[in-house]
Amino acid sequence: MGYLKTALFMAAMTALFMGLGYLLAGTGGMLIALIIAAAMNIFTWWNSDKMVLRMHNAQLLTAGDRMGIQQMVADLARNADMPVPAVYLIDTPQPNAFATGRNPANAAVAVTSGILRVLSREELAGVIAHELAHIKNHDTAIMTVTATFAGAISMLANFALFFGGNRDEEGNGGLGIVGTLAMMFLAPMAAALVQMAISRAREYEADRIGAEICGHPLWLASALENIQRGAAQIDNIAAERNPATAHMFIINPLHGRRMDNLFATHPATENRVAALRKMTVKKASMTHPEPTAATSSIPKSGRSRRSKGPWT
Repeated sequence: MGYLKTALFMAAMTALFMGLGYLLAGTGGMLIALIIAAAMNIFTWWNSDKMVLRMHNAQLLTAGDRMGIQQMVADLARNADMPVPAVYLIDTPQPNAFATGRNPANAAVAVTSGILRVLSREELAGVIAHELAHIKNHDTAIMTVTATFAGAISMLANFALFFGGNRDEEGNGGLGIVGTLAMMFLAPMAAALVQMAISRAREYEADRIGAEICGHPLWLASALENIQRGAAQIDNIAAERNPATAHMFIINPLHGRRMDNLFATHPATENRVAALRKMTVKKASMTHPEPTAATSSIPKSGRSRRSKGPWT
């Protein structure tokens, strides 16, 4: 269902963009709009990982880092049968994480220093598995494309102020002042709503697949609750300066109550936790699995949230 929703939302975004181009300049405007969008998407798709990591001052972690994060990512990636992404550390006290990259072979997972102080090793494994699910599902590319579409639609809406919309050969018709003003406000809003809807759909899917990758849905459920509390109390300066990247994080890094409504980039955390707990109920009759290699590779002192352990 998640893939079907995403396909429908993407189709709506494309139709909105091309329709806006047609209203501005007829068939020719629609073609120009499509060309501009394609060029913007190709550039952003190719460079998105470098751009986002630079925005958040992320530092590359090499194999054998003292915290063992890179080894955890490698073990979980093997569980998911996918290439091992690069691993980055962001120096911010807010607990959070995100994935980026144009495809699974060219991807990165970034975690904040704050998340290492808040989560146990099991909870961190759940978070990383969630981000690997985004990469495996090509969500990083999908969200890059939708964000670029949203930006391009806003740009076309601004053009409407100068060109006034499509007119016939005698100069009649067009959007008029009222129509132009309506387009300037409604088109970007509609694009943003579609972008947010896609983001919410992909988060639920990444939670489900991430729980399967790490083998323990409750690890991720517990992590989400702890990250939500931290994100609500601690500022993320880089995210506030670059709000367009908020949808990438596992929990929205910007303050404020987040709900499952049209204007939210993420599903409500309590709804995500409830869905993960339902997964656990379905597995209740099965034998409780042993810890995976991904979590056993982290020193045991990282197990307690109250212990700084190897993370600092």
